Amino acid sequence: MTADRPLTRTALVLAVLIMAVVILFYARPFFVPLTFAALFAMLLLPFAQWLERKGCSRGWSSGLSVLLWLIATGAIIALVAWQVTGLAEDADQMQQQLSKQIENVRQWLTQRYGLSKQEQQQVLESQKQQQPGKIGTMLMGVLGGTATFLTSFVLVLVYIFLFLFLRQRLHRFLLRIVPAGSKGSAEDTLHSIEKVARKYLGGLALMIACLWVLYGIGFSIVGVKNPFFFAILCGLLEIVPFVGNLTGTALTAGMSLAQGGGTQLLLGILITYALVQFLQTYILEPMVVGAGVSINPLFTIAGIVGFELIWGIPGMVLAIPLIGMFKIVCDHVEILEPYGYLIGQEKTEGGLGDKIKKLFKKGS
Repeated sequence: MTADRPLTRTALVLAVLIMAVVILFYARPFFVPLTFAALFAMLLLPFAQWLERKGCSRGWSSGLSVLLWLIATGAIIALVAWQVTGLAEDADQMQQQLSKQIENVRQWLTQRYGLSKQEQQQVLESQKQQQPGKIGTMLMGVLGGTATFLTSFVLVLVYIFLFLFLRQRLHRFLLRIVPAGSKGSAEDTLHSIEKVARKYLGGLALMIACLWVLYGIGFSIVGVKNPFFFAILCGLLEIVPFVGNLTGTALTAGMSLAQGGGTQLLLGILITYALVQFLQTYILEPMVVGAGVSINPLFTIAGIVGFELIWGIPGMVLAIPLIGMFKIVCDHVEILEPYGYLIGQEKTEGGLGDKIKKLFKKGS
């Protein structure tokens, strides 16, 4: 009977995880805004506490924290809109270049496969007839997606305010549901989770700002049109690990080709991407983000893929901090310690980032 206990515990943990995945999948509209709000509330908590030490009431500190988050979000949206306006001025030139590219492709099809332009046009028209309501469906999808986004955005604002305003009650509730002998460990777990969330989100924001500068300089040097728009785009897409930076670079290369760029410009974009990735991996991430979320590469990638299947693109954004929090819980719960070890990785010293950190410490 004793030998079966580890197997029974493993089966119980797997059953709970499967049930949690099922609940998260079907309750996605409820949990996604709630999770985003919880993370942002942890990020804004030091500001709210600072306001309260200055004499603000809990309600005012929570409201001003939400206002700060709104101002920061609005500034980013305004910056992107300003850059998009500059990009729109080149829309006519891009359309002409795109028409030339399409014409080159049609000529290649004619030379390669003997398809005349009339036959190619007939194929295109037949595809349009097979999808008569495609434009209307896309328009309805865009309108529906916009309405859903606005609703979720308002919910996030409300949740952030309530998380900050009721944080002590939520904290006491979590301590009450654990056994009396485990309250100290639960307190340490909650503190570690808040610390990891703040460190990850704050470090990610600072790293995105650094990427804006690096990509902006690189794209300007190689001759990309509207370089700061594409720098902002590549930086913002960094919130989706691995996939975001590749997507941003691919969009930059594609748009640059559509604007009339050649092979030399494409090579310059790829070199810029390689240099920025080197600086990000060996300098920015060790110095700015640090090892607060110590997850090994296998579970980093698997977590991103898994959360994308459950929550879509928001899941890819939330995957790393949520897995990091889950690891902290595993490290503080005896039955889950093997899983925390499996997910995590050993912190190695002596890398380039550590050497630069030591150099700055010596200089100070």
